[in-house]
Amino acid sequence: MPELPEVEALVRFLDDRTTGRTVVATDVAQISALKTFDPPVTALVGRVVAGARRHGKWLDLVLARPPGFGTVAAPHRPDDAELHLVFHLARAGWLRWSEKAPTTPVKPKLGGSGGGRIAVLALRVRFDDGSGFDLTEAGTRKRLAVHVVRDPSEVRAIETLGIEPLDPGFTAEALGGLMAARNQQVKGLLRDQSSIAGIGNAYSDEILHAARTSPFKLTRSFTPDEVARVHAAVGEVLGEAVAASSGRPAAELKDAKRSGMRVHGRTGQPCPVCGDTVREVSFADRSLQYCATCQTGGQVLADRRLSRLLK
Repeated sequence: MPELPEVEALVRFLDDRTTGRTVVATDVAQISALKTFDPPVTALVGRVVAGARRHGKWLDLVLARPPGFGTVAAPHRPDDAELHLVFHLARAGWLRWSEKAPTTPVKPKLGGSGGGRIAVLALRVRFDDGSGFDLTEAGTRKRLAVHVVRDPSEVRAIETLGIEPLDPGFTAEALGGLMAARNQQVKGLLRDQSSIAGIGNAYSDEILHAARTSPFKLTRSFTPDEVARVHAAVGEVLGEAVAASSGRPAAELKDAKRSGMRVHGRTGQPCPVCGDTVREVSFADRSLQYCATCQTGGQVLADRRLSRLLK
């Protein structure tokens, strides 16, 4: 799943490639991916891209009304000053950019189709210079979400997002307040989008490894020094990942993410810090990776849903 660094890189990529471009076509291939109907996705046609933004893991393409839009000359178009194409790539979605986007008609489908690792087209957007992008999704569990809204806050998942971890307001004191608010496993707090926006399964593993902290340590058990260590790790890990992703084309971001991981996705490989074997705890729909030497004092976590330290 793309997380804050990859989404930030995609936003910068789209902002650079599309600002000032006019949308000439929006073709929906998977109707199930489109979560809104008013305004319709066709309302984006004829609008000019004013820029791209990020809200946690959500991408937001801002589309402005050009002069004469929504007048007598084009009465069928909504005259909202600004519309937003907001989308969440979920676990298996991706954005594929083309300097010359296909112009062949796209046939809409009512439900998800395809499976396995085949990426299925969900939405195609084309611009006046011939470029464009496809939103695709692989796998059988279709979670890609596309919204056309007048304000991003109309999307409930955006409206309820927590603090951005790279914002100046995300201080060690702010993190300590979140930890004290509810006693929970620290990995769960880092992944909770209503608390901290943009961190997912992969980067929470990396942050906790950098902080030398067990993923199952309860938040109210942290000392001020331990809170400060986790806070510093958040800034270090995300800052390095954003820098590594910046300027890369969309096609390279997945490989760049994988190559930068120290423990996540590296079960059985040596920890780059101490050389111990990276271990895994599996759950029904995900897994986490950690280093016992660096994070749990050498103790191995039981591989079950309600894991506790083995005695």
